[in-house]
Parts: sequence; structure tokens; C-alpha cells
Amino acid sequence: MVAARDAFYRIYENGEQSDLINKILRQLDFHPLSITLLATVAHHNKWNTNRLAKEWEKQRTGVLRAQRDKSFAAAIELSLTSPTFIELGRDARDLIGVIAFFPQGINEDNLDWLFPTTPDKEKILDKFCLLSLTYQSNGFVTMLAPLRDYLSPKGPGFSPLLHTTKEHYFRKLSVEVNPGEPGFEEARWITSEDVNVEHLLDVITTIDASSHEAWIACGRFMRHLYWHRPRLVMLGSKVEGLPDNHPSKPECLVQLSQLLDAVGNRAECKQLLIHTLKLFRERGDDIEVAGILRFLSVANRLLTLYKEGISQANEALEIYERHNRITGQVQTLNNLAFLLYADKQFDAAETAASRSIDLSSLINNQFGICECRRVLGNICRSKGETEKAINHYETALGIASSSNWEIQLFWIHYALAQLFFDQGRFGNAHIHIERAKPYAVNDPYILGRAMEVKARVLDRECKFEDAKSEASCAAGVFERLGAAGDLERCGALLQNIEGKMNE
Repeated sequence: MVAARDAFYRIYENGEQSDLINKILRQLDFHPLSITLLATVAHHNKWNTNRLAKEWEKQRTGVLRAQRDKSFAAAIELSLTSPTFIELGRDARDLIGVIAFFPQGINEDNLDWLFPTTPDKEKILDKFCLLSLTYQSNGFVTMLAPLRDYLSPKGPGFSPLLHTTKEHYFRKLSVEVNPGEPGFEEARWITSEDVNVEHLLDVITTIDASSHEAWIACGRFMRHLYWHRPRLVMLGSKVEGLPDNHPSKPECLVQLSQLLDAVGNRAECKQLLIHTLKLFRERGDDIEVAGILRFLSVANRLLTLYKEGISQANEALEIYERHNRITGQVQTLNNLAFLLYADKQFDAAETAASRSIDLSSLINNQFGICECRRVLGNICRSKGETEKAINHYETALGIASSSNWEIQLFWIHYALAQLFFDQGRFGNAHIHIERAKPYAVNDPYILGRAMEVKARVLDRECKFEDAKSEASCAAGVFERLGAAGDLERCGALLQNIEGKMNE
């Protein structure tokens, strides 16, 4: 930044240093030629800082056109008309446009399914680097922001290869994502491609907000994120802004609500689900109504509104029983067991979990059995039946480990850490919270929960400096995610630790 500012203000003499200019310099990736051209154009036009910022937002790299033989555009076009580039064939220009379109560039590990019909892909990409059009960064072939801005097509309709790439992304998104079912592990591709996919969907829905295909893909994208990379999405406001009669709105709202839930935004999650429930009731879709009731029961449990959640779970269960949907019954009974447990109705919770295990065994639903063993462990822990609790957790651990269900592995180790914490066996609590953490690397919210428990263990061990550090990190995570309830609880813990440090 310092070098970029020095280069810019040596030429530009029409204003003081400004954050607006700093922002533009960052967007230019501190590219020397671009900075020199920008300063030259601004100086000759006698633009003040605000005018320059306005022209940049309006024209982007168009601002960088100075004299014909010195312009940024001319420098790029010279590379594109060089013998080295022309020898790469007609695919090269399309491929460089696709790289420019995506914020991350393209993933070298995914070339075969992104560009299956493009020959000599690796050779072409090597030549792009040789011509200084691209560079490699963390496994991606990408380019500096000014080049991206200049070379990028406006959308899939403006580039045949980008249109084909879009189709490959959409095909990958069409795989149903459920733990324990085919395609679940393969769907981890989203963890490296999520930024590109979101940008693609944002561009398409901006060009054509009524595109049914794009909104179907949007819902599927959010479901992939929920299981493999939970985070907020910039598409959220667009989803909420869709007309209520849009065919894809309910499904997109469901998936958006689950992402909000995954990062701890529970009140907002509930509001979206209430809206979705209204839409499905109006459409008379019983099964979808049951699904939303099930999601609402989870949201209300996390908001400690247990009675409301139990009522919704029972209504969902009645619908699934009436339609003989065993998988729906299993999922709802699991939710009901967790709700009843949270409401301290331990016997009723145990009955619901046992019913779920029987039904899960009928359809070989190991994920459902794993969840039930976990809630049974929680019930036994609350009853003071430690050995029984450990047996249930270990059974769940064996099931989850064989299928590498990261979210289940996290919560099982998390529960074991809490069990040993309650008993004052802090060494064991440390072991399990450290075992839980690796399963939370793609989920900042549950990582925050793990750090909070570790802070509580360290606090009880009177290691206040370390406890404060963990609690501060956890609070920072909850604040970034907007998880108000968790932030309040963690803030009280932090205040308590600091109070002890000051005694």
C-alpha cells in the first residue's frame, strides 16, 4: 500500500490522501502499470478525489485508457495478439475470459470436469503464466484485478465456454447431499469452489432475476454449503426479495434458513421458516409443511422455546405417519427427543429416541441411529448415569467414525468434553475438545462453541490468561456471525474470567 500510494501521488496532484483512493489501489491489486495510468488520467482531467472515485465505479478499467500507445488496454491486447498467444488456438481467448470471470480464477485440480472438451488445458495455462496474464495462487490459476475487469465476459450468455462451465457447475450442484448417502463425500468440491459458484449465481440472477434454473441451483448451492462450508451468502437478500409466487422461493428460503441456523442466527432463521411455512400451507403441500415444521422445531429448541418446538414436532410426526414416510418420522423423532431432553422430560425423550432407533434399523439409517445414541448419551449424563452415557457416546462415535460424519464427530466429542468437565476430569475434557476442533475447521460457529468450552475448562483450572484468550476468540467468532445469544453467554464468561484476574 505504501509503495502504491507513493507511485500514485507522485503523478496525481489534485487532492489529499484518501481512503477512497486506498480502496481503488487495493482493487487494482497494486498493479504498477494500472496505478500509473490511473494517476495520469486523474491528473490530466483535474479530477478531485470524489470525482475519481465516481469515475472508477462507473468505468472501472475504462478509466485506465490514456494515450493509445500507453493505455492499459493496449498493453493487454498486445499480449493477446502475440505469436505465443495466437499459437495456443481459438480456445485460449475463451479460456482466459473464464479465468477472468471467476474471482478465484480456476482450480487446477478441477480442470477435467470444468473443461472436459478443451484439449491441452495445462499447456495453455502454462503459456498464460509465461505471458504474465495469469499467476498461480493456492492451487488456482488467477489474474490481477485490472486484467479480470478488462477480460471478463459479462455473463454465461456472452461466452460459449463460460456457458458450458456454468452447466458443469450446475450438474455438480444437482447431486442430492445427505450424510451417509451416495455423493455426500464427493460434494466436498464446494469447499474450494464456493466463491466462484456464488459469483456465477449472483451474475446470472442479476441479468435474469426470473431464471428458474438459476434459483434451483441457488437452493442446491446453499444446501451444499450447509453440509460442507456453512457461512452467510450475499445471495440471501435476493432470495428474500423474490415474489412469494416464484416457484423456487420456498425451497431457497428453507436452505437460507438452514445456513442462518448453522452460523447461529436463530431468530432470523425462525422468521424465514415461518414465512416458508405460510407459503407451503397455501400451496397445500403436506410433506413440505411437515419438513418446515420439523425445521421450526429445531429452531425453537435452539431458542429455548421448547413447548412450541414440541408442538411443531408432534404435528410434523403426525403428517409423516399419515403418509407412511419413515425417514421423515426418524428425523422428527430425533428432533423431538432432543426437545424433550432439553425440556427435562427425560423418560419421554428416551421413548422418542428408542422409537427412532427401531425405525432407523428398518431402513438401515445409520445417521439416524448415530443421532439417537448421542441424545441417549445426553439423557444418561443428565441422570447421572455416567457409564451408560459413555457407552452411548462410544457407540455413536463408532458409527460416525466409519462414515467420517464430521458434524456428528464434533458433537460427540463436544458432549464427552462436557461430561468430563461436569465431573471435574479436566484432562479428559481437554482431550475431547481438542479432538472436536478439527471437525469444525469449515464451520466457524461450532469452532466458536468448542473454544468456549475450552475457556470454561481453563477457567476451572485457574489458567485465567489462557481462558481469557479462548473466550475472546470465541466471542469474536460469535460477533462476526451475528450469533447474539452465544455472544451474550460468552461475554458473561469473559467478564467472569476478567473479574477473577483482577481479584
